[in-house]
Amino acid sequence: IFLVRGSEGLYMVNGPPHFTESTIFPRVNIINVTNKRLLHSFDLPKTVCLEFSPKNTILTTWQPYTTSKDGTAGIPNLQLYDVKTGTCLKSFIQKKAQNWCPSWSEDEIICARNVNNEVHFFENNFNTIANKLHLQKINDFVLSPGPQPYKVAVYVPGSKGAPSFVRLYQYPNFAGPHAALANKSFFKADKVTMLWNKKATAVLVIASTEVDKTGASYYGEQTLHYISTNGESAVVQLPKNGPIYDVVWNSSSTEFCAVYGFMPAKATIFNLKCDPVFDFGTGPRNAAYYSPHGHILVLAGFGNLRGQMEVWDVKNYKLISKPVASDSTYFAWCPDGEHILTATCAPRLRVNNGYKIWHYTGSILHKYDVPSNGELWQVSWQPFLDGIFPVKTITYQAVPSEVPSEEPKVATAYRPPALRNKPITNSKLHEEEPPQNMKPQSGHDKPLSKTALKNQRKHEAKKAAKQEARSDKTPDVTPTPVPQNIPQNTISQSTSGNPEIDKKIKNLKKKLKAIEQLKEQAAAGKQLEKNQLEKIQKETAILQELEDLELGI
Repeated sequence: IFLVRGSEGLYMVNGPPHFTESTIFPRVNIINVTNKRLLHSFDLPKTVCLEFSPKNTILTTWQPYTTSKDGTAGIPNLQLYDVKTGTCLKSFIQKKAQNWCPSWSEDEIICARNVNNEVHFFENNFNTIANKLHLQKINDFVLSPGPQPYKVAVYVPGSKGAPSFVRLYQYPNFAGPHAALANKSFFKADKVTMLWNKKATAVLVIASTEVDKTGASYYGEQTLHYISTNGESAVVQLPKNGPIYDVVWNSSSTEFCAVYGFMPAKATIFNLKCDPVFDFGTGPRNAAYYSPHGHILVLAGFGNLRGQMEVWDVKNYKLISKPVASDSTYFAWCPDGEHILTATCAPRLRVNNGYKIWHYTGSILHKYDVPSNGELWQVSWQPFLDGIFPVKTITYQAVPSEVPSEEPKVATAYRPPALRNKPITNSKLHEEEPPQNMKPQSGHDKPLSKTALKNQRKHEAKKAAKQEARSDKTPDVTPTPVPQNIPQNTISQSTSGNPEIDKKIKNLKKKLKAIEQLKEQAAAGKQLEKNQLEKIQKETAILQELEDLELGI
């Protein structure tokens, strides 16, 4: 079942394969979807936000905070209702809409709120504060998923030259200078997004600034940090400069995907050592969505992009399909891990509102377009607990559908009048990078893609031909020895004639330059991160690879 909310009202639709509106459910009431009856009705006309607790035992509602004309304090505007009885369990004053909703552990044993630089924890009732976590100017916190022991990540913004930091704690051990499980400090952070993995063993932190002082990006600056509950932390090195659009954990908790860099953006899967595992190359994308079982990944370009999607089998790193969901503003996986919901909703877009149900192989199974005088505000799948739907074998053949496939509209590029009668040249603004497996294999630091292997064979053949030509022309001339005082990583301006190899040489020299800078920082007494130390250890292998490539130049 999925829920639809818009100018036509609130109603439910039966999911695949029927896609019929449920006539049992009236459009104006909140009901129990199991026994099909009305539970409660609340007289809260100004409510703008509502949320259920993880086990659906408590309904939380929020309405804008208001004060009276004489300046006296307003009435509580955050209410917690018992779903079973309909009684109000507790009311709080919550002035800001940001982080309005309390956070629960998945078993609902603890509930937490951020109140005046403190995180207040409640256990089983809301009349007594069970524990407090106090830090100077706590801005945000996130409870870990899963069962006990509970963990919490807290963010404190920097001030007066002091860095911002994120700390991890295990509930309720908050006292003492060494109570934190891990601590990560950083500069350049006006706000952060903290993402726990499913097993609650690590947190990814996206640190963002509102303004990029270098002027390189309209979106400000972003950095990605990794923090483990065992105390380890690292800066995730992203090979391409530019914004970080999205970061998502796989449900396995052993890897994560980042979408980043100026358009066309890169997408890379990293392991828990923050090493790249697979690079999807570049493309028009700004979002990533793992399936509930973690075996399929969708890379998508929504918002100001055209809605291109790439559906990947991430066990075998094989592309399944490339559907296009034009003008989409919303995406959600069905809990069964097979179906996908995309929608165009108001107020993000007020025209062409509607939703589509897809199979991950690219087939549109159902489509609904809102009438031109109406709007669609929200669409949502019915939630299910993990494990209800078993993992199915991935298929690459598009499933049959009665809904005709839509061919994406191809926009004709503008051509100035002076060029309209001349032949079209196939020129590109950006050189696209192909996907590449980054997993290390025996005998190699990184495995080579098919293209790289082909170029390597060409290079070896060319190298052998050059050496043979030299020996034929100058058999008696002793080759000039290379001066020993010239460092191996001296930048050379020579080219091989092969753009792929030249690009690889250039990248290797960039890595060596970065390693030199890290070594200088270490010599100056700066404490390096774990992944930065691992970078330095790879210097010898990079030098050897560079030497092998330059031999044929």
